[in-house]
Amino acid sequence: MRSVIYMMWKEVLELRQDPRIFSIVFIAPILQLTVLGYAATTDVRNVPVVIVDTDRSPASQALIRRFSAVSTFTVVDVVSSIDDVDPYLEGGRAWMALAIPPRYGESLSTGRPVSVQIVADGSDASSTNIALGYASNLIAGYAQDLVEQRLRSSAAGGRSALPGIEPRVRVWFNPTLESRYFMLPGIFALLLLVVTSNLSSMAIVREREVGTLEQLNVTPLGRVQLILGKLLPYGAIGMIDAMIVLLVIVFWFQVPLRGSFWLLFGISCVYLLTTLGLGLFISTISNTQQQAMMTSTFFFMTPMMYLSGFIFPIENMPAAIQPLTYLIPLRYFVIILRGIFLKGVGLETLWPQALALLTWGVVILTLAVLRSSKRLA
Repeated sequence: MRSVIYMMWKEVLELRQDPRIFSIVFIAPILQLTVLGYAATTDVRNVPVVIVDTDRSPASQALIRRFSAVSTFTVVDVVSSIDDVDPYLEGGRAWMALAIPPRYGESLSTGRPVSVQIVADGSDASSTNIALGYASNLIAGYAQDLVEQRLRSSAAGGRSALPGIEPRVRVWFNPTLESRYFMLPGIFALLLLVVTSNLSSMAIVREREVGTLEQLNVTPLGRVQLILGKLLPYGAIGMIDAMIVLLVIVFWFQVPLRGSFWLLFGISCVYLLTTLGLGLFISTISNTQQQAMMTSTFFFMTPMMYLSGFIFPIENMPAAIQPLTYLIPLRYFVIILRGIFLKGVGLETLWPQALALLTWGVVILTLAVLRSSKRLA
């Protein structure tokens, strides 16, 4: 162990010689988490809406006020003709247009059915679908309020209220449907993957580039001792990063940690085993630090990010692609994090994902150790 400690201290001294390492390892994850925590959201707010009011009645004004009263929509203008909508949608000043037909108020007062038209900009299909759902729910709620008002006003005349269905919706684990509760645990896993795998991927390659790998060859260090001395400092850095990021998520973004902290800590250590092993494996198949960075980014980071379920639901992927996601360690850790953070479940529920993560880490680390050699390339 004394040789391993000396090797670890050598790695620490090399990190201290580069002043940029501190900012990359400790400051960059906090900045990325802060930016992504606010930017990486699927919530749609302040949707700009232009309203075509061809009726100009108190009833149409009431509908306009309903749109103006919620934070989801921002009424940018009220026009009198449908032809005036084109410049708003084409120029991006509005995502959606609501057209209120003539005699809208008269139709409502006489009980005749009436329709309003919604025109949406479909260039951003995801946000538009969400905004259309918000608009449909708002109009449906407004129509329900009108029906209830009419029933209450007619109750004095002896008329019985019409039977209706009252939906009562309850959302578990994330009652407010805040997207940051869903996104931030995934960002936590992604940041640890990027930081630790990139650092460890350059461990052997840096020695080869600066010419010190030959000096290590003549030392009495065994292969396992060399690997431990290389990886343990980056593992410690990864755990420090994990604790810092965890504090930001819980206390700054107010994401609830409903499960066990120690379970999260223990599985994070297992996850670091996979990321460090992956980085070491990349270093054994790369000749330069630039090649290691490119290999890490294009052949491992990008596929893991897209196939892990962090951004796109796995269930929505083609059937031929879904089996490939079982080879992605980030998939298992994201499930574990969301289970601990939001559901408060323990190892009795998450053991399949934890076992898969541990197996992946042992396999990739073993493969990296077998590929590593004290021989010069």
